Amino acid sequence: MKSNLETSSLLQTAIHASIDAGKAILEVYEKMDFQVLEKGDKSPLTTADLKSNLVINGHLVPTGLPIISEENKQLEFNVRKDWQTCWMVDPLDGTKEFIKRNGEFTVNIALIKNGVPVMGVIYVPVTRELYCADTKEKKAYKLHLDEEHNLPEHLFNSEAQIVPGTDSPKKIRVVGSRSHMNEDTEDFISQLKEQYEEIEIVSKGSSLKFCLVAEGKADVYPRFAPTMEWDTAAGHAICNAVGLQVISKETNAELQYNKENLLNSYFLIKG
Repeated sequence: MKSNLETSSLLQTAIHASIDAGKAILEVYEKMDFQVLEKGDKSPLTTADLKSNLVINGHLVPTGLPIISEENKQLEFNVRKDWQTCWMVDPLDGTKEFIKRNGEFTVNIALIKNGVPVMGVIYVPVTRELYCADTKEKKAYKLHLDEEHNLPEHLFNSEAQIVPGTDSPKKIRVVGSRSHMNEDTEDFISQLKEQYEEIEIVSKGSSLKFCLVAEGKADVYPRFAPTMEWDTAAGHAICNAVGLQVISKETNAELQYNKENLLNSYFLIKG
């Protein structure tokens, strides 16, 4: 008998959308011939962002659910506030990583219900790794696709399941930048030094930071810098599925989605 995860049509749609978007991104990435534009908020935009967004919309629009995507025109809150369910999309998370050509960029697709991320898919086109979760199943998975971006025959088996790490009384692994941290993050790490003998800084680009904690390669992720809802929704769902919390430093409760202001507060991922 198949699990609910395996038979969920919306999850299957999100998975295939992310893979097709990843392939579209790589077409641009491998040509090494792309223009970098600057959006109003000074963030970079490439042809790959737009192509990925077009592909994802092609998959998600037929579901009939509204879509909040970084690269779609944002609707006013007086329209969005009545949406009980919607998609939350970042067609290319880590555009700066894409431009640097370090491979640490992702496609993020999440399903939001009543302000809560209940399903998440993160695809890493360069490594062909796909993370996914449906929170009601309380399990998350990391799938390895082949060179043609084909899914494995068996998707949701125990070998593909990911789990967070176990606490160590002496050492803690913190997701952060090896080269630069802001004062709030440095203060947080200083507090940890009072509790642990060793602090290891683990660094990754884009939403892969969430995945590091969800799959046990890091223990805590303090994000004391601005993010948007589409940056975090898919990773948030994956973390919740494995029993981790994504706590707002402003409200001391889980981050909420489809807010009037789509900017997140600072947050901390912990068990």
